[in-house]
Amino acid sequence: MPVKIHADLPACSTLEQENVFVITENRAQTQDIRPLKVAIVNLMPTKETTETQLLRLLSNTPLQIEISLIRMENHNYKNTDQEYLDKFYLPSSQVFNKKFDGMIITGAPVEQIPFEEVDYWKELCQIMDYAKKNVFSTLYVCWGSFAGLYHHYNIPKYPIDKKLFGIFMNSRTTLNDPLLRGLDDTFPFPQSRHTTLMEDDIIRHPELTILAKSKECGVTLVKSNDNREIFMTGHLEYDTDTLAKEYWRDKDKGLPIDIPKNYFPNNNPSLMPSSYWRSTAHLLYSNWLNYYVYQETPFNFTEK
Repeated sequence: MPVKIHADLPACSTLEQENVFVITENRAQTQDIRPLKVAIVNLMPTKETTETQLLRLLSNTPLQIEISLIRMENHNYKNTDQEYLDKFYLPSSQVFNKKFDGMIITGAPVEQIPFEEVDYWKELCQIMDYAKKNVFSTLYVCWGSFAGLYHHYNIPKYPIDKKLFGIFMNSRTTLNDPLLRGLDDTFPFPQSRHTTLMEDDIIRHPELTILAKSKECGVTLVKSNDNREIFMTGHLEYDTDTLAKEYWRDKDKGLPIDIPKNYFPNNNPSLMPSSYWRSTAHLLYSNWLNYYVYQETPFNFTEK
């Protein structure tokens, strides 16, 4: 089944060219079903790219999904025109008038800044608090996961000496959790971050379960035991060339950046990389939507 989005959203034409099934609002109104309502709190500066990446993954299920894009009201966006934001995004204050089956809170390029110094931190905390009761399951991605763990459980982030950058294999730490159903015992995660978590900090919270970790990356996947919160430190949504673009962007700026690990063939940046995390990404997002959102959410949960 399709993902329901605004007909003019740039991601719509991109996904249609890829034969991804999307549906516009007018057509969706003719279908007599209740779609899952999913909000995406998009904190990434590359709005269009992130929208397309996430919508591609959310569309790969037999469910109809109605998407609401959310922006921070108290933040000056430098990379996205206000006209674009006004057309496609709801201001954060409008979130509090709705309920959602699922929510995704993305990463953001602010991880080296203390949480309280991020200009929209209080605004984001309001959303995270609201989600506890008004969103059935929230998926926190990369910096979003660090923010969620810090806000809800006071689990700090720790700076690392060198940017964790590349594709890293992860091992499941539990056998039967539905989120990992169908995944191999080890699976790849793209990573691009300057901070990490300490396992001992998470273990102190019996209401949390570690689902996956990596020798090089530490803990990478955590959930609350009620399945209402999922914390993922990596970027499974990344396109094949995303890390390459990050690498060359920083090189062109003269910034210190290592070649992303386990990414370019023969570790040669002049060669085209290939994705070997795409199937993991589609399966994990489908599992989240199916087992943690669709199968568990009461039918009238989103009614106000």
